[in-house]
Amino acid sequence: MTRAIRLGPRSVAALALVSAVGVAAFGWPFLAPPSAQVNAHAQDAPWLFAGVLVLLVAVVAATISESGLGPKAVAMLGVLAATGAALRPLGAGTAGLEPMFFLMVLSGRVLGPGFGFVLGSVTMFASALLTGGVGPWMPFQMLSMGWFTMGAGLLPFPDRLRGRAELALLAAYGALAALAYGTIMNMAGWPFLDPDSTNLGPDPDAGLATNLARFTAYCLATSLGWDTGRAIVTVLLTATLGPPILKALRRATRRAAFEAPVTFDGPATKVTEHGGGAAPPDVSGRPQDQ
Repeated sequence: MTRAIRLGPRSVAALALVSAVGVAAFGWPFLAPPSAQVNAHAQDAPWLFAGVLVLLVAVVAATISESGLGPKAVAMLGVLAATGAALRPLGAGTAGLEPMFFLMVLSGRVLGPGFGFVLGSVTMFASALLTGGVGPWMPFQMLSMGWFTMGAGLLPFPDRLRGRAELALLAAYGALAALAYGTIMNMAGWPFLDPDSTNLGPDPDAGLATNLARFTAYCLATSLGWDTGRAIVTVLLTATLGPPILKALRRATRRAAFEAPVTFDGPATKVTEHGGGAAPPDVSGRPQDQ
């Protein structure tokens, strides 16, 4: 199975860097010492968001430059990103009914982890522009969606597993990843809750265990219903629309032949019985004996 974007050394390095920064950005409230004033860093948040966005752009640039992305692959990236961005508003604000997630799962599965990370990030960026959801949370959404789609490309047996077994694998991953996406995104806003106004916010004087318990309670109280709806929709759409979409994506990938090597075959040379005839041309098209 051909894949549009493979992760080269620079892409892996850029992805590892942005992932490390993302993990630190999401998880720093849990790692802060008990004496730290967590909310005192709220004024630094815009700089952190800007840095994450720059690193995301670096991942995209490195991946595209190393993969030799052709016009057909760029076109497919644009079409899938536009489709995902158009699907997102259909369920926005309605109990987590977000159909774009199932398309990201299927696309990542067929087109691989490199294409998946770029597609997830670009789709979330495009959907934010489409829905007016541009804000300090957008880089975190791009990073989380990139991880979400890349994970589908890292699922086992991409060449051999087909049929119901593959659909079951994708549906299970989609459900778990949809729940994980919501949990991760909660980390973008939870650290800035005022601990004096709610007992679900972070406590800068508490330890790791206490803040983990507060964060768990916050997720259960505020977003579990939304995340569950997203997971159910992803499973249902993957099970019902998965087979034709997977088939269409694989057909489009084969026709695009993203990684097919370019060869130059000269015309066949007829050799006479006396040993005559011109030598076959080389890749430049000139006879070898000139």
